[in-house]
Amino acid sequence: MRVLIVYAHPNPASFNHAMLEYCQRGLLEGGHEVRVKDLYAEDFDPVLRASDLAVLQTGVIPEKIRREQEDLLWANGLVFIYPLWWFDRPAILKGWFDHVLTNGTAFEYSQEGVKGLLQHQRALVLITAGGSEDFFRKTDAEHLIYRPVTDGTLAFCGLQDVRHSIYYNVPALSDAERAGILDNIASMGRDFAC
Repeated sequence: MRVLIVYAHPNPASFNHAMLEYCQRGLLEGGHEVRVKDLYAEDFDPVLRASDLAVLQTGVIPEKIRREQEDLLWANGLVFIYPLWWFDRPAILKGWFDHVLTNGTAFEYSQEGVKGLLQHQRALVLITAGGSEDFFRKTDAEHLIYRPVTDGTLAFCGLQDVRHSIYYNVPALSDAERAGILDNIASMGRDFAC
């Protein structure tokens, strides 16, 4: 498969970055082609400006959006790696969705309602959280961690096979626990097409 990894963490020494490295390595070991969008390293501007929106509404795709959409449409598999910040993805990733998943590319309106247009075979969403799993379950907030991306964005845009993994309490994990997570992520990459 052709897999686009969209990565959103500002610290290249973070555990999220290690997740990116292991995921990419596993995908390559599995025989997949991989492209990585490191949004912070690319200094991606997440603000969708009024001028861009006005151009989009005429049916023309602004150059900065067209380039991002080319990467999206090149892929037939997607991976998103990011930390949970205030029960959502980082603003830079939300801005990437705002720019790239446009009407006519990711979805369209019809008499029957909204129709998702993305034909990707699979998406994988990997999220780190600072809180414990027990905290999110007791407060009935677990679904808030993944659903904005898995259901509210990707499934809405037509992806049928969207999977997610949440890694809780990451700051307090031991080195052995972190190594186990990274090995699991590499395995997910190798088995991505299964």
